[in-house]
Amino acid sequence: MKKLYIIGAIACMFTACKPSVKVTKPVSPGTATFTNYMAVGNSLTAGFANNSLTISGQVNSYPARLFEQFSLIDGAKGAKGPFIQPLLHGDDGYPTSKLILAITTNTCTGTSSMGPMTITGYSQDAQDAAYFQSGVNNNQVNNIGVPGIRIADYPVSGYAAGNPYAARFYHNPAGTPMDELQWTVNNLGPTFFTFWLGANDVLGYATAGGQGHGSDSASPIAGNYYNQSDITPTYVFEQLYDSALRIAISTGASGALINIPDITAIPFFTAIPSNGLFLLRQTQADSLNRYWRGQFPDISFHIGNNQFIVQDNSGNVRQSVPGELILLTTPLNSLTCQGWGSYTAIPAQYVLTTDELQFIRTATARFNDFIQKESVRYNLAYVDMYTYLGTVATGIAYNGINYNADYVSGGAFSLDGVHLTPRGYALIANEIIRSINSKYKSTIPFTDVNKYAGIVFP
Repeated sequence: MKKLYIIGAIACMFTACKPSVKVTKPVSPGTATFTNYMAVGNSLTAGFANNSLTISGQVNSYPARLFEQFSLIDGAKGAKGPFIQPLLHGDDGYPTSKLILAITTNTCTGTSSMGPMTITGYSQDAQDAAYFQSGVNNNQVNNIGVPGIRIADYPVSGYAAGNPYAARFYHNPAGTPMDELQWTVNNLGPTFFTFWLGANDVLGYATAGGQGHGSDSASPIAGNYYNQSDITPTYVFEQLYDSALRIAISTGASGALINIPDITAIPFFTAIPSNGLFLLRQTQADSLNRYWRGQFPDISFHIGNNQFIVQDNSGNVRQSVPGELILLTTPLNSLTCQGWGSYTAIPAQYVLTTDELQFIRTATARFNDFIQKESVRYNLAYVDMYTYLGTVATGIAYNGINYNADYVSGGAFSLDGVHLTPRGYALIANEIIRSINSKYKSTIPFTDVNKYAGIVFP
């Protein structure tokens, strides 16, 4: 096979500058009370990064940043510690090893480049798998973010048996996530909370390449459990979101509801462009045109960037169209050396087609509309993370450092292309603070984003 060149280069350079954060207003809680802070959410709340959970990710979670800033409030309304997270003991990753940036070698071309790889010699720490006991205030836990959890999972009995992150700290592993939320509220008595749930109710469908029900038509596959690759039906999402939120506010707590980001704009879906097949010579284009002409006359190639050949969910083989997405999990060796995208269609589970993207965007819009209505209904702050992370994707600057959603070089997203770096979590902590200050007339200062780490380079 003639050599084809796939766009996939990663720019790997950061600059540093001296931060200059200044607090110009007295710190005030406004109309909210931050004494006991509780964080409810999923992997983003837990501090998940680089495709795993680590202690360094947990201590750099956005709830950890928020608690630090809430603690700057003097008097009875300021946050009081300890702020307990179900911390791991090691930093290699749980339950699987984390990704690191390293020099990797393409096994078929023999070329080397810098890219993500799992750490070698990984061995899970037995302590990390053990049941977490904080030993403080009747085993208090303030951050109950569970990687992978959906709103759809909240009524599932024994949920922790299938999710090792939940199993580490759930008070009653045989109960439901709704039960655990109720127990936490009763135990902690929160006066303020953040609530970031819903992303996984569309993300599972997206990361499976649309290999599930996307048209609001999913049914439970066992009891009240939905397939991870289905988009949660709207009526299920709304009923369970409201039920969980009612528990969170049952102590009279104030809080902030955070909506669902545009997951189609994160590096997991944008790092490999759909027109990433680069042909250097006309002979390459001619060879591919001859190969496909008899069976698929509409397929055409030329010198330069070309749309990949893909398979859609109907089994059709065709060229992708602009705007369709190729997943980051697509094997690079298959693209560069086995003809995927050129002589062989990229399998459907690695592609989001136009109709699948419409399902994702429609569901996200419906869910976010409901979350905003809930914030009005219960008089809570509303954090529009959909819009904010959209601005991060196109590029923002903080104290002289630029951030965007470029894979590796963008600074905000970790190596898994879905979750954030410590800097990225600090950025969203500030956006949450901005919304809290606006709603509750508080003057909580922002955290200094630049003092936290981005991608760690070898």
